[in-house]
Amino acid sequence: MEDCFETLISSYLDSKVGIVEHFVSEELAQHLVKRLFELKEQNLLKAAGIGNAAKLTQNSAIRSDAIYWLDRANNNEHENAFLDQVDAFVSYLNHSCYTGITGYEFHFALFDKGSFYRKHLDQFQDNSSRQFSMITYLNENWQPEDGGELCIYDGDVAQKIAPTNRKTVFFKSNELVHEVLESHKPRLSVTGWLKR
Repeated sequence: MEDCFETLISSYLDSKVGIVEHFVSEELAQHLVKRLFELKEQNLLKAAGIGNAAKLTQNSAIRSDAIYWLDRANNNEHENAFLDQVDAFVSYLNHSCYTGITGYEFHFALFDKGSFYRKHLDQFQDNSSRQFSMITYLNENWQPEDGGELCIYDGDVAQKIAPTNRKTVFFKSNELVHEVLESHKPRLSVTGWLKR
């Protein structure tokens, strides 16, 4: 996996946006998709909010996805396998880049048809603990006409990234404004932040 981790880090250093095509195995991706749809069937996905703590609000004009937080306390082997992969990446990142990451938080995200997330930064105004944003996509056979691209803005330059299966994107949480463009079919990911 070190080659995968190195690709993610080196592409980030080259362009402020790290991308690797196969951060998780095909088998794990399939299990995570199954898990996400089971959570949806059990009505455990919740409307995503904006802001943090006491400032948390829901505004479907800004964000219209549904989420479920991953937690080892859930005792789900596939969630834990994903978090094991994150642990290995964080260890590699800290060892090779001295980033000092001490924790993380991740959730499943489901953007149903017509869903989006308008332009935003991932770091809260009153809490700078989020250092890096990290998104792993779980969308088999995603096509350009399906929409749902992650659009990252660096000044006047916009980079569109298709949410193709097993791709992971990695960037600084406080530097790059980004948005999720309207999805034309259900769009799945595991999204999170490496924290210090």
